[in-house]
Amino acid sequence: MSSIRDTLEEKLARFKQLEAEMSDPDVLADGARMSAAAREHGGLAKVAGKYREFKKLTDEIHGCEEMAEAADDAEEREMAEAEITGLRKRRETLWEDLLSLTIGGEDSHRTRCVMEIRAGTGGDEAALFARDLYEMYRHYAEHKGWKTEILDHSATEMGGFKDITLTLEGESVYRDLAYESGGHRVQRVPETETQGRIHTSAATVAVMPEPEDVEVNIKSDDYRIDKFCASGPGGQHVNKTESAIRLTHHETGIVVQCQDEKSQHKNLARALRVLKARVYEKKREEEDAKLAEQRKGLIGSGDRSQRIRTYNFPQNRLTDHRINLTLYKLDQIIGGDLSPVTEAMIEYDRDQLRGDMID
Repeated sequence: MSSIRDTLEEKLARFKQLEAEMSDPDVLADGARMSAAAREHGGLAKVAGKYREFKKLTDEIHGCEEMAEAADDAEEREMAEAEITGLRKRRETLWEDLLSLTIGGEDSHRTRCVMEIRAGTGGDEAALFARDLYEMYRHYAEHKGWKTEILDHSATEMGGFKDITLTLEGESVYRDLAYESGGHRVQRVPETETQGRIHTSAATVAVMPEPEDVEVNIKSDDYRIDKFCASGPGGQHVNKTESAIRLTHHETGIVVQCQDEKSQHKNLARALRVLKARVYEKKREEEDAKLAEQRKGLIGSGDRSQRIRTYNFPQNRLTDHRINLTLYKLDQIIGGDLSPVTEAMIEYDRDQLRGDMID
């Protein structure tokens, strides 16, 4: 069974490989490959540097332990043991830093991700809840200093979203948001409810790391393009030109469409970004399934059918069912103060992984 140490070894090996690639004349001559290698190298630099230091401290600890065992003099042995204590404290601090950097799995270093929010059961109220979730993530992104861009959306006449796809970019963006994947349930009294009855509706969220072009190579022969006229709420036509794009990936059957832009070329570019993210996510899920035992008991499976959270407005309560977290400040969270939730999820994962620090 793989451990976090195995993951760190892989990251360090990949970092060294990228260092070699960035000195390769063939890579230097290819602007796209060089840019992708430099970006990935930069994303791994912090964790690779800290893990190198961790390994160095471990070697020093082993060296001091051998000195203490071999020492004939009591004073010399005490000095070695005191050195060991100090080194172990430094190493424990470094291990906590490494856990923070690697929580979220292989894609924890990603600075770009694609988020899809879809209304579930509940009709118009579900669509309004999907909009509320979008606003929550948008405000949270503003607070974190992340950039957001809507790639595509389908609005309802009441102002909700049947679905919305957006990209987010910034430091730790995927690590923080990966825990949001799954089913979200809301309990509240709709504005249209005259008798004050509480309704339950749902939405699903999927968060996918956005891969580099060199990681997912999709050729034009790999998908079918359908062009159609964009439409607005209620199916009304927005324009009479076939600017909207639908892509169907032959191998996986994944379908993506974008119609927000008036330009067909811009919609195609946006649809390709989402398609690459979905194809990458599907391949990642297949690999994760093979290593399911590695994360047994850990949160963040990302299964959309899994109900992960309930938003109870009458009680101002948010409950995350994966870690039995209950917070009575839903108004603040839905307003964009998501940090108490994301930090709790990260800390839970960190607690599960602490035992992997092996001498």
